Amino acid sequence: MLLKPRGFCAGVVRAIDIVRIALETFGAPIYVRKEIVHNRFVVNDLAEKGAIFVDDIHQVPEGARVIYSAHGVSPAVREQSQRQKLKVIDATCPLVTKVHVEAVKFARQGYSLVLIGHRDHDEIEGTLGEAPDVTQVVSSVQEVQTLEVPDPEHVAYLTQTTLSLDESHDIIQALKLKFPKIVGPHSQDICYATENRQVAVKNVAHSADLVLVVGSNNSSNSNRLVEVSRNLGTQGYLIDSADAIDPGWLQGVNNVAVTAGASAPEILVEGVIDYLKRNGFGTVEEVEVMPENVRFGLPPEIVQAIQSAPPQTAAGV
Repeated sequence: MLLKPRGFCAGVVRAIDIVRIALETFGAPIYVRKEIVHNRFVVNDLAEKGAIFVDDIHQVPEGARVIYSAHGVSPAVREQSQRQKLKVIDATCPLVTKVHVEAVKFARQGYSLVLIGHRDHDEIEGTLGEAPDVTQVVSSVQEVQTLEVPDPEHVAYLTQTTLSLDESHDIIQALKLKFPKIVGPHSQDICYATENRQVAVKNVAHSADLVLVVGSNNSSNSNRLVEVSRNLGTQGYLIDSADAIDPGWLQGVNNVAVTAGASAPEILVEGVIDYLKRNGFGTVEEVEVMPENVRFGLPPEIVQAIQSAPPQTAAGV
């Protein structure tokens, strides 16, 4: 079973397009802070085209052009970029920007802020930086129990956009028990693509013997898909590509469900399907759980660059 929706979300498509258009318009090198999206295949492909990925903004030469990744950055990174006179193109996913705006709003209103997510994730680093003095990060129900805030009646929560729906629900419920007057965002912070891919796995886990999730190890939403499958009693594995499949996983298996995290390209999914076909799984059924037609516009820096670029001349004319 080939699950749909799968793979690239609107924020990932936008971020990759931004890097590609920047390279085509401005030429190499283009610096990118952190991995533009969490997928090694995508990052390596863009690096071959002239993108230079750096872990720290200080590694970007003064006056150079830099792109912020889809996961967002803290105000401190923006301020340092200004000091280095960098030409910034912001590829932050609009849904991550929404969480940043909410963090600033709650902080200005005097709330203590609880940020639900994984401390080592790039997205959490950026959101935490919006209001570091009033924000605490929690990753589990257990951490909620030991949480202390200055005013228990003035607490707000936000979440990372790529969390497990079930896990975040449990943490939010624990927060509500501990802080009955806690407030949260008007709409959930977990993004539509993360939710849709988890719902798709839940929809087929009962009828699959094995779930293969295409995605990189550092992709939060991809890891959550494996967790969803395993929590429902169906063995699941995260694989970068078909090369990572262990033939032993397929022993005694009749039905394999294949999906992909929001930063995994379709070409890697196709490779997995080809591998399965060569190993006895000849029938491929695409199972669409819900339609997904979200699109995000490009940032003004890229739109202006496209508009000001000279028209392409046809080859041979």
